[in-house]
Amino acid sequence: MTSDKKTRRRYSEAQKAQVLAECDEPGASVAKVAMVHGINANIVHRWRQLSRGEGLAGPAKASGFVALSLPAPAVPNAVAADVRVELRRGPVVITVTWPVSGAAELAAWIRELLR
Repeated sequence: MTSDKKTRRRYSEAQKAQVLAECDEPGASVAKVAMVHGINANIVHRWRQLSRGEGLAGPAKASGFVALSLPAPAVPNAVAADVRVELRRGPVVITVTWPVSGAAELAAWIRELLR
């Protein structure tokens, strides 16, 4: 008599760490990485949750926001450029030029326009 009972697969810490590292690559899809390794994506998602909270093998995760200071962009001849927005709807094209100093107002105008 044979048993149709499925046995639970076990993964070593090294296998888990490799899968988690591949998931952390830029542009990587958890589902795709899981499929390549023959693992259900839900299992990989669970490993990722555990690695963030309970220290399962995987790269250390820093939590929170990291502020970076960036140099101010170089503006040729100290003249600020304008923001140029091109709106297209079918054959109609509308071009709006807005001063950079009023970027917040432009954002508000676009929000209202898209309502």
